[in-house]
Amino acid sequence: MILSTTENVPNKQIEEIVGIARGSTVRARNVGRDIFAGFKNLIGGEINEYTKLQAQSREEALERMIKDAERLGADAIVNLRFNTSMIMQGAAEILVYGTAVKLK
Repeated sequence: MILSTTENVPNKQIEEIVGIARGSTVRARNVGRDIFAGFKNLIGGEINEYTKLQAQSREEALERMIKDAERLGADAIVNLRFNTSMIMQGAAEILVYGTAVKLK
């Protein structure tokens, strides 16, 4: 599956738009990570536990979007975008979406 944040794929022509492909995941913090993050907040610097959680969440949402595009029969996804929103205190949704297309 070709993924692009632009409107088209270099050296390829879009033959058909087959729909919107999307994938999401909702993740919550956990007590163990919060304790380490609290210490890190006191001394400053990157909070690695949350960085890893966000990276895992993005990858999971991407995988789900790709499966959605495959279900639609797409060869590529263009105009790829990420969105994050707070669902509740300590839980956030990662949404990734784009236009699923067939290429010539």
